Amino acid sequence: MKPLRPLLTSLLAITTLAGASCARAQDAGDWPTKPVTFIVPYAPGGFADTRMRLIARKLSDVLKQPVVVENKAGAGGVIGTNLIAKGAPDGYTIGAGNLAPLAVNPSLMKQMPYQADKDLVPVLLIETSPLVLNVTNSLPVKNLQELIALAKKEPGTLTFGSSGVGGAHHLSGEMFREQAGIDIVHVPYKGGSPASADLMGGHISMMFEMGYAALPAIQSKKVHPIAVTSTKRLDVLPDVPTLSEAGLPGFESYNWQGIVAPAGTPAPIIARLNSELNRILKDAEVQRAIADSGSQAAGGTPEEFGTFIAAETQKWAEVIKKGNITLQ
Repeated sequence: MKPLRPLLTSLLAITTLAGASCARAQDAGDWPTKPVTFIVPYAPGGFADTRMRLIARKLSDVLKQPVVVENKAGAGGVIGTNLIAKGAPDGYTIGAGNLAPLAVNPSLMKQMPYQADKDLVPVLLIETSPLVLNVTNSLPVKNLQELIALAKKEPGTLTFGSSGVGGAHHLSGEMFREQAGIDIVHVPYKGGSPASADLMGGHISMMFEMGYAALPAIQSKKVHPIAVTSTKRLDVLPDVPTLSEAGLPGFESYNWQGIVAPAGTPAPIIARLNSELNRILKDAEVQRAIADSGSQAAGGTPEEFGTFIAAETQKWAEVIKKGNITLQ
């Protein structure tokens, strides 16, 4: 029979080695050792998909493992975001975190399959995308004050289009209506393109449009830009004032997207992702792609992204409540 002390010593050594191995498995130094799944909660080919595929390609280069984009569209981004939230928290499932599924739908939908603040962990805010308030050329206004004056003179007659209920186009219009104290009518479309076409055709009065979508019509003078929703002017539209400059102090509205992971993903992996993504945002190709679309690169810490999501959730919850907005 072996002496007890050597046996205990051996068992302690084995336990110590096992613990060290587990600790190393949780350390970002050993991650990733296989492909990473990157879920985008929108259809292929759209703005969110295009940007995230660029980010995924750059991330794959630095991680030395494939970062495989999977599009899981539906329910305003909820289906794909739920798949991220329900993914294994091991660093091999990450995805896009967007305005609607993280900060709008929790107030807009009666039931949600996840809790954004509990089931997901923020990694990094990639970009904020201001909107441009465009008016149809047939509308006799040249600036924001004239637009507001006309809306007050003719309540209930001016219309604003959107890509659908609860999107950035719609909520920006609702916030504009509330802050300006005007009565304008929301006209939802099944997508931004048909709404934009009707704006150019004079069938609706105005629309808050994403910069990348608005620029061609502005450059061809098919619509007239009144203001932008950011706190500073856009480089691609330097002569167009912000809404805050033009007479609505504090007005700020963005579409935005970042990177999130399932809650419980090891902190060292989140830190590694955050560090690599911050570097990727400084890449010339990425900076050019963001700027050319009228967006603004973000960056920062996971904690800052979390604070941003919380603030956006509260802001849009108030707009939704005041506007009595519901999904039909």
